[in-house]
Amino acid sequence: MRKNGILLHISSLPSNYGIGKLGNSAYDFVRFLNAGKVTYWQILPISPTSYGDSPYQSFSVNAGNPYFIDFELLEEDGLLDWDEYGYAEWEENPRRVNYSMIYKEIFDVLRIAFERFKKLGNVKKADYRKFVAAQKSWLNEYAFFMALKFKNGGKAWYEWEKPLAMRDTAAIAASKKELEDEIEFFKFLQYKFFEQWYKLKAFANSQGVKIIGDIPIYAAYDSVEAWANPKLFAFDKDKKPIAVAGCPPDGYSPTGQLWGNPVYDWAYHRKTGYSWWVNRIKFATEVYDVVRIDHFRGFESFYAIPFGAETAEAGEWRKGPNAELFKVAEEKLGKLNIIAEDLGFLTPEVSQMLEEVGYPGMKVLQFAFDKGKNGYLPHNYSTTNSFVYTGTHDNETLQGWASGMSKKSLKFAKEYLGVKKRRELADAVIRQAWASVGITAIAQMQDFLDCTADDRMNTPSTLGCNWQYRTVASDFTPKLVKKIRNLNRIYNRIGGKDESTD
Repeated sequence: MRKNGILLHISSLPSNYGIGKLGNSAYDFVRFLNAGKVTYWQILPISPTSYGDSPYQSFSVNAGNPYFIDFELLEEDGLLDWDEYGYAEWEENPRRVNYSMIYKEIFDVLRIAFERFKKLGNVKKADYRKFVAAQKSWLNEYAFFMALKFKNGGKAWYEWEKPLAMRDTAAIAASKKELEDEIEFFKFLQYKFFEQWYKLKAFANSQGVKIIGDIPIYAAYDSVEAWANPKLFAFDKDKKPIAVAGCPPDGYSPTGQLWGNPVYDWAYHRKTGYSWWVNRIKFATEVYDVVRIDHFRGFESFYAIPFGAETAEAGEWRKGPNAELFKVAEEKLGKLNIIAEDLGFLTPEVSQMLEEVGYPGMKVLQFAFDKGKNGYLPHNYSTTNSFVYTGTHDNETLQGWASGMSKKSLKFAKEYLGVKKRRELADAVIRQAWASVGITAIAQMQDFLDCTADDRMNTPSTLGCNWQYRTVASDFTPKLVKKIRNLNRIYNRIGGKDESTD
């Protein structure tokens, strides 16, 4: 069955509180998707953001972002009054997220809710206790990690006093006793996040909308995983990375990309039967309907850069676990609904790994028009087992992309897409994605809204102005619903709720 989807992160939803949340506007967006007969709502990682506000650099691979907890739903739960959260100036611009402003305000509001929650009777806390017990494999350490981080003024764990950074037994025990209430606060935040998340997901599924979630291949150095479970990574005896992740130099980046995430000790993972990865994938499949794994080619081989290097030029390729990891995962979890982000420098070995696992890869049409003989051009697709994107969160908006094209690429794109004006390219690319043989076609919300380059979500290897894009309620018009629904009808990609069951 041919399918379709729209990519819009939770942070980009309309809201009166500076950032998208899991409340009314999220439900309204699901209704919008259902009305447009959209199959998939694709989002970015839901994890807490850290350095640079990137959801791909998080304090935890499992935790949810407290910024997304909806205040109005907390009020319905009796945990907040409007004047306790409606007072703040949450935003300067309704189309941009101001992360520093949110960070300064939100935890004070959430602590009010927590103090009220603590006064509830045991019966009303039963679901909380069940959640804590069910998620103890990651929640206890995460809550402790965050309590220590706040106590240390937000510093990275490797800047804490050495006994805590190195997890001295006596220091850990003393801190757990001292921070008992603060640890409970961070458990409460996760309880409320996932309570709101699963209700939203259930509603989306009831409307025929499935959620594609995104998990980064790497964990951040400043994460609970690196602090509490250093054996997972290629660390020295002082828990410093021996090598970090990135990409080699290419035509787009002469010195390469230096991501800075610690690389995995794959020999250790293999010895443990990939148990950490199996548990991570299992958790992701419970949180999302479909899981997109970022930088999937890194499982075949990964680019490792010496720790401390200022650029990625001195890195080297090293072998990863290849398809073995996913064969083990499927033996334990059953058939997995995974999208492999197979962009970047691909080799025959990577193609062989993808063939072995059988997961759909990705085609990005913004990459298609630099050359005539290009694997991203739809007439070159050799399989239907692909998710065809107009662009990803790392790409320009289509209008931004079209405005910056070279004369040669512009001429070819116009010829290929059958349009005469640069301005017409964005709609033509969307139609080409939907017309393609790919099993699923996906566009960023910005492309349906005809957004300019200023509304780009992320520019890789840059800091500042990223991850800030937001929509407002007036963007989601009946006219746009009709346009999306007609597109899905014409190209046989009808999704959403089955009206015959109403």
